[in-house]
Amino acid sequence: MDRVCHFEVPYEDKARMEKFYSEVFKWQFHDTPGEMPYTFIFTTEVNEQFMPQQPGGINGGSYPRGDCGSRSPVVVIEVDSCEQRVKDVQAAGGSLVLGPNNAGGMGIYAQVKDVEGNIIGLWQPLPPQSA
Repeated sequence: MDRVCHFEVPYEDKARMEKFYSEVFKWQFHDTPGEMPYTFIFTTEVNEQFMPQQPGGINGGSYPRGDCGSRSPVVVIEVDSCEQRVKDVQAAGGSLVLGPNNAGGMGIYAQVKDVEGNIIGLWQPLPPQSA
């Protein structure tokens, strides 16, 4: 059974979005390094690798609302194979929206549309690279 592991909240005004969620829910935000316009959202305490410390806790991310991907919040589901799940979605009547793409060496990410028009994220974690 695949599990929900992450969520994403697109924004038009980053400062406004962060102010809202930090004031209402006390969430914290951490910009990713580099040029990728993506911010991690922490809803629970994390360890040094930014993984949730609370069992069952999930964190999320945010990105600018644009022409590709979802314009609404996205539930992200961890899968063994992003490529295979995209095929499964298409065979069941859904469609591919974005990806699959390598996400900074951490995993493979795609967005698909279900048969009701909802966009769902798919996340395939990659094994940590050894030094």
